[in-house]
Amino acid sequence: MRPLPLVGRQGRLTFRLLAVVLVGQAIVLVFFALVARGFAVAEGRDAEATRLLWLGLGLAALSVVGAGLMRSPVGVTVGWVVQALTWASAVLVHSMVAVALIFSALWVFLFVKGRQADALVARHAAEAAAGDAAPGSGAPGH
Repeated sequence: MRPLPLVGRQGRLTFRLLAVVLVGQAIVLVFFALVARGFAVAEGRDAEATRLLWLGLGLAALSVVGAGLMRSPVGVTVGWVVQALTWASAVLVHSMVAVALIFSALWVFLFVKGRQADALVARHAAEAAAGDAAPGSGAPGH
């Protein structure tokens, strides 16, 4: 297995799958920002509540930006940064470990499967092109 890249354009299926992960992650991050704020307010930590809300919303926004950039060479880099920052946010909100674990696993799994699918599509396209270029490759009986 080839190592997963940190930068660069990805195949058509790969960038779509990774964008879906980041959009889903953004939705969950918005809810966690609201929950983290609510817990902080309930505990009387109003200044920290506002900070947690804005940090969570900023991370969610970065996730959406990463999904939008997924076609570009820096999209994958932004996606990796979102994964790392989601893990880092567990320092502030301990339950973010579960979110980080789930979305990092999805990110890696779909990255691997997307690259496999893109390679398979490319191989089939190359075989079809080679078959069309071969003499006498037309359908029999025509």
